[in-house]
Amino acid sequence: MTALAESFLKELEAVTSTVDLRQLRSRYTGKNGVLTGELKKLPTLTPHERAAFGKQINDDKVFIEESIKEYEKQLVSKEIKTKLARDPVDITLPGCYKKPGGRHPVTIVLAEITDIFVSMGFGIEEGPEVESDYYNFEALNIPKNHPARDMQDTFYIETNCTGASAQSGEGAFVLRTHTSPVQIRVMKHSRPPLRFIAPGKVYRCDSDVSHSPMFHQVEGLVVDKNISFANLKGLLEGFLKKVFGPSVPVRLRPSFFPFTEPSAEVDMGCYFCKGNGCRVCKGTGWIEIMGAGMVDPRVFRNVGYDSDIYSGFAFGMGIERIASLKYGIDDIRLYYEGDLRFLRQF
Repeated sequence: MTALAESFLKELEAVTSTVDLRQLRSRYTGKNGVLTGELKKLPTLTPHERAAFGKQINDDKVFIEESIKEYEKQLVSKEIKTKLARDPVDITLPGCYKKPGGRHPVTIVLAEITDIFVSMGFGIEEGPEVESDYYNFEALNIPKNHPARDMQDTFYIETNCTGASAQSGEGAFVLRTHTSPVQIRVMKHSRPPLRFIAPGKVYRCDSDVSHSPMFHQVEGLVVDKNISFANLKGLLEGFLKKVFGPSVPVRLRPSFFPFTEPSAEVDMGCYFCKGNGCRVCKGTGWIEIMGAGMVDPRVFRNVGYDSDIYSGFAFGMGIERIASLKYGIDDIRLYYEGDLRFLRQF
C-alpha cells in the first residue's frame, strides 16, 4: 500500500457522516484534489519512471473510489437506523392514497358528441366568447327590438369602441348568448359546401336548477346545393340514436327561431319513463332536446350567399342538458359547484 493510500485510510476512519465523506472524496479525487496534484509530477519524471508512477496513481484512485463507495453504504445504513430509532415508523399504518382525477361529465359528453359528428364528416370551428352585436344578433336576423337583446337575457360589455370594431359598424359587445356567431364568421370567409359544428361556452342572465349563467352549446351548420329538411331530420335522428340508443323515438315540432325558416323543436322519447309519462317529461312522454331549422335566406344574404343556389340547415343543443338526461342529473348547478362527491361518480 502506498503512502497516499495509507494517508487516505487514516482520514477515512475519522469520517462520521455522509457530508464529511463527500468532502473527503472532493479533497482526494476532485479537480484540484490530491490525485490531480500527484499527476502534475509526471512531466518531471523520466519515461521509465513516468509509466510506473502513472500506474501507481491510477491504482490509488481506484482504491480510493471503491473505499469511499463501500464506506458510503455503511454510513447511509447507519444514518437510517439512527433516524428510525429517533423517529419510529408504524409500518402497520395505511399509506397516503391520492384518488385519481377524472373527466368532468360535461367534458365526457362533449367529447362523445364531437366524435359522432366528426364520424359524419363534420369539421370543428371556434369563435370568440366576447362577441359584437353584429355577429351575435344582427347578422343572425335578430332585430334590435327582439326580446333576446333585453338586458335581462344578455350580458353586455362596456367598451370604448374607437378602433376597427367601431369603424366596421359592429357596435356593442356582449358575452355571446349562443355559438351561432361562429356560423356567420365561417360563412363570411368560406364558400359552400360547409359542414361543421361549433362547440363552446355561452352566457345568459339566468340561474336556477335548470339554467346557469354560463353553459355549453354545440351548434351545427350544413350548407350546400339541394339541402332539404329531410336531410336535417335524418341527421338529427341518427345523432340522437347514437347518443341515447337505437330505440329512442324522435319527433320534430314546428317552432320559431329568427335565423331559421322553417324552424323546429326536436324532441326525444323520455329517457326515464320510456314514454309513459313522469315528472321529468311532465307527463308527456317527450323531452325537448334541441332546436333546428333551415337557414333563413336573409342570413345567407348577410354573408353574401345566393339563397337561390344554396340551402342549408342549422341546429343547436345544450351539452349540460344532454349530460343531465344521460346521467339522471336534475340540477345543472351541480356541474359547477366543484363537489368531489358528485364529480367522482363519473
